[in-house]
Amino acid sequence: MERVTHADMGNAINMLLNLFFTFAKIGAFTFGGGYAMIPLIENICVEQKQWITHAEMMDVTVIAETTPGPIAINCATYVGYKQKGILGAIAATFGVILPSFIIIYLISVCLNSFLEISWIKNAFKGIRIAVGILILDAGINMFIKMKKKVIPCAIMGCSFLAVVLISIFGLNFSSILLMFIAGVVSLVMFLIEGEPSEKGGAKQ
Repeated sequence: MERVTHADMGNAINMLLNLFFTFAKIGAFTFGGGYAMIPLIENICVEQKQWITHAEMMDVTVIAETTPGPIAINCATYVGYKQKGILGAIAATFGVILPSFIIIYLISVCLNSFLEISWIKNAFKGIRIAVGILILDAGINMFIKMKKKVIPCAIMGCSFLAVVLISIFGLNFSSILLMFIAGVVSLVMFLIEGEPSEKGGAKQ
């Protein structure tokens, strides 16, 4: 049995604190929900701290979107777990949740007065525009980094067109159903083509 030294314990605690404060910063300074957080999570966790790779970021984004719970929380849980197991997952998840909880609680205490402040209403108009740009940036970055294969690109193009048409004509169509259809199509193509010989996607 390996002996745990004070230095090891100190490093573990420092890592847990690092995870907590990193995701607390992400949670405190990102508006617009999970999709708007993706560029910031990628910038910090992939490029700056190198906790995960670009490929893992794309995978966890897809998994987080198709599993219950907010996408940012799911991403934080994954990154935290990869770094320090269950304690890391708890630290990262708690970090990303805490700022939103505190801010929403304070707003709820004085909600009516808060919304009547003219400069706050005007500020939120600008924030809505910035959120849209952040979401678009996340989508563009994922497209640039994904492998340009015919089927994935075709699924992406059809999904994008479907979302645009649904929005323009105000159709009542569930986004969950759209993701389910895309997943079924991709699964069918996988079964037809066969399992790739390696993770990079080359066929046997």
